[in-house]
Amino acid sequence: FDEAAARFIEEYGHKRSLDRDIDTLKAVMPYIGDLALKKIHSASLDRFIRDRKADDISAGTLNRDMAVIRRVLKLCVAMWRDEQGRPWLDAAPLLPTVQGVKRKPRPITVAEQDRLTKGMPQYLADMTLFALHTGLRDQEICGLKWEHEAKISDTQESVFIVTEERAKNGHERIVPLNAVARSIVDRYRGQSDFVFHLKGNRLERMNNRAWRKAREAANLVDVRVHDLRHTFGMRLRAAGVSLEDRQDLLGHHAGHITTQYSKVEITHLIECVELLCDDKQQPELTLIRAA
Repeated sequence: FDEAAARFIEEYGHKRSLDRDIDTLKAVMPYIGDLALKKIHSASLDRFIRDRKADDISAGTLNRDMAVIRRVLKLCVAMWRDEQGRPWLDAAPLLPTVQGVKRKPRPITVAEQDRLTKGMPQYLADMTLFALHTGLRDQEICGLKWEHEAKISDTQESVFIVTEERAKNGHERIVPLNAVARSIVDRYRGQSDFVFHLKGNRLERMNNRAWRKAREAANLVDVRVHDLRHTFGMRLRAAGVSLEDRQDLLGHHAGHITTQYSKVEITHLIECVELLCDDKQQPELTLIRAA
């Protein structure tokens, strides 16, 4: 399978989601990488699925993983041939669809935020605070590079650009920085090609052992990395930011003006995220559930 995965990466380098596909293939290699293609079957991935669930990976993410693995195996049947012209694989195995319950958003309060970050190594605490002040997704933060930063002319401000290749929905957008987010990234300037890194190398994900350990120590085992994004959106709403501006900041506007913003519009979006800087003045967030 590792040979098939390597060919997939080589031939499909143009894919918008290639970085995410590579993450999946790296994760599954310890389980089926050394297996002959004809020996892969549904049960071959049982331990992979169990371990990913134990790492708090959602059913939706797991099913995206399975889709990538299916794609590679189907190419082995339909496209790739050996020297005798025979397909690499006679028939692709049926792989399971992972069942799971869609979890509700779990925004965190400022007090919970403090408890959570207190138990983290500095790099992860910084990434967590950056997520809370920008609304970026896990992989968007891990893949953030200095080359994605854009200075705003005639100002001291800058934004980061999430390109369409890296955006989950395929729509390029800007990421305005407030004072907290700027102070975080400035501490890492000049250290690596990646804004956040570990000894100069790209971090694979925020949901690592250190995240889970800190979450358990803070008694917040139900909080996921993606809940930082939910918290960002809900704090903007609590601060009185309009729905349209929240959609722009979260990248929810399909086909909207993306990076073609005027300086006035960018300044306005920066003002919106600046409202999050004085956390102690923010209204507490409460989830209301029907009895």
